[in-house]
Amino acid sequence: MMQGVLLFAHGARDPRWAEPFEAIAGLVRTSCPHLQVRLCFLEFMTPDLPTAAADMVGQGCTHLDIVPLFLGAGGHVRRDLPSLAERMRHAHVGVSVNLRAAVGEHPSVMAAIARLVADDLADTASLASGQP
Repeated sequence: MMQGVLLFAHGARDPRWAEPFEAIAGLVRTSCPHLQVRLCFLEFMTPDLPTAAADMVGQGCTHLDIVPLFLGAGGHVRRDLPSLAERMRHAHVGVSVNLRAAVGEHPSVMAAIARLVADDLADTASLASGQP
């Protein structure tokens, strides 16, 4: 069984918007070299989810995990993504398609963001007070 991971992001008209997501994809590839990893988008950017999935299946992936790179599960994650995943299941019979939770809803991500905010505020406060 070859496993693939589809890192699914919203997309934007400005190509620079994708840079942090490309970095995440690179980190996943480095930490999980046994996985096929593709970054894909809902709109504005390529590849879209169906195209990336078809590419991975064409390369032999028989199990696909879709990881939404969203902070929360809004309409795209709750409505659009399940519909896309179901279409992928019908298009690729025999391929397991697993839809994961939005990354921003994981406790470790929330804790990391909270730490970053607290550290940044502490740094700003110490600079403002003149203390190291």
